[in-house]
Amino acid sequence: MILGVESSCDESAIALFDAERGLRGEWIHSQITRHQPYGGVVPDLASREHLDHFPPLLEAVVASGRLGQVREIAVTSGPGLAGSLALGMSLSLALGAALEVPVYGVNHLRGHAFSPFIAVHERDPAAFPAIFAERLPHLGLIVSGGNTVLFSLEEGPRLHVLAETVDDAAGEALDKGAKLLGMPYPGGPELEKRARGGDSTAYPFPQAFRARGEKRFSFSGLKTSLRYRLEKMGDAELARQMPDLCASYQEAVVAALVRKTGQFLEAGRWRSLGLSGGVANNRRLRDEFSGLGWRLGLPVDMARPAHTGDNAAMIAFTRFADPLACREAPTTFDPSWELA
Repeated sequence: MILGVESSCDESAIALFDAERGLRGEWIHSQITRHQPYGGVVPDLASREHLDHFPPLLEAVVASGRLGQVREIAVTSGPGLAGSLALGMSLSLALGAALEVPVYGVNHLRGHAFSPFIAVHERDPAAFPAIFAERLPHLGLIVSGGNTVLFSLEEGPRLHVLAETVDDAAGEALDKGAKLLGMPYPGGPELEKRARGGDSTAYPFPQAFRARGEKRFSFSGLKTSLRYRLEKMGDAELARQMPDLCASYQEAVVAALVRKTGQFLEAGRWRSLGLSGGVANNRRLRDEFSGLGWRLGLPVDMARPAHTGDNAAMIAFTRFADPLACREAPTTFDPSWELA
């Protein structure tokens, strides 16, 4: 049994993962309502929220009767907010000492990379090693509010970054675009909701790095383009065109992600495709990724909606699926991240 702890930003989360039976429990506290009045995550407030809400989460684990079965603890060691990471790691080290079990640090983005395979494992835990091996080499996309990373996962498993954003992440572009349109934080899900029924071709927003040889994403120009367009619109026109604006803006983000992923798919010999991160919950993006896999005859593994955001299940699972990439007893915080 592996106990996972996640506290990289504004979710306090604990999960229990059993190698033979899969997830045995998940407990999470979201801070969205606490940060909404500020239009984004306030680091000091996030740390205090972790301090207040980890104890009741741990009490729930104790009430499950499984804490005594824990043989390892896996905790997010970076990247993330230093204060938030410190609280999760301190909790894990204290639990490790109390239970006399080792504590391992897990890279947060590596956790996202492996999150689509949680469901694969659950379908047949005994056969998972063979099924996982058959899916390699795997092409995956992590797309969230802070990261946009296209990577390969090969035997070992070895993870290599193939392309990433040079400025704003896709999720950041969606949230900031929604804010420009007058929506509350976090705006991405609200923008998606308002895009339903809109004409995604009504406004030709720019898409950067369209050429095949460009191993980069960029979304800052898209946000700027929206701001300039809004400056030319009155309130009445904006209200009338809101669905079309949202649909067109969302489509520019999704099309850029799908186009670059498709270029890498066509250039390599892949055996599976993956999608993870908070923006992976976007229905339009999930549909497009399903279409990519269908056209090329590849299985598509997408993180479950419950595991697209920050969660402890992916941290515990990564310790199981990729143990050599986890560092024992982390005591320092490194703001950089290394996926390879």
